[in-house]
Amino acid sequence: MWERGWSFIKKAGTIILLSTIVIWFATYFGFTSDGFRMLGEEELDKSILAAIGGAIAWIFAPLGWGNWQAAVSSITGLVAKENIVGTMSIFYPNGWIEIAENFTKISGYSFLVFNLLCAPCFAAIGAIKREMNSSKWTWFAIGYQCLFVYGIALMINQFGLLLTNDLNIIGLVAAVAVLAFMIYMLFKPYKESTKLTKAVKLTQ
Repeated sequence: MWERGWSFIKKAGTIILLSTIVIWFATYFGFTSDGFRMLGEEELDKSILAAIGGAIAWIFAPLGWGNWQAAVSSITGLVAKENIVGTMSIFYPNGWIEIAENFTKISGYSFLVFNLLCAPCFAAIGAIKREMNSSKWTWFAIGYQCLFVYGIALMINQFGLLLTNDLNIIGLVAAVAVLAFMIYMLFKPYKESTKLTKAVKLTQ
């Protein structure tokens, strides 16, 4: 247990430290009219991280929080979930008042659920890879978690909009399709294999 625990601590320390340095650099450096330089607190929308968040923010629009600040916060959460709070405090210095201007109660709940259930931090992902001893199954586990929670957050937002009379037809159809698929998979009859389909070489 000690060897496993110490191995995890070393992995967590190196991965989290390096990732935090990269995120700090991407947050406070960017391209402006003066060229590439360090940015002030009021210029973070020109940062490298803001550019990345703006490029992928549309992916999260059906979930109710398609802005670059929320997208970036979710990215930094892959380093450590605590980073989400720190990143939000940087982008929304006025606290809850400013956050309330960019999130509704429904979209805020969708954001929280997504980040609680999505892929774990880098250190945990490293532990998953080590335990599974397979890059393929590690990526499968991460992809499954992300797709699953995307569907959950989509349903939260779209069904919430339906209840508040702020209907989005396309989003609602997608949410209903996700719900129907999940119900089908839950109640799908299990068929146990009754025959061997792979050739087995017998040796004496």
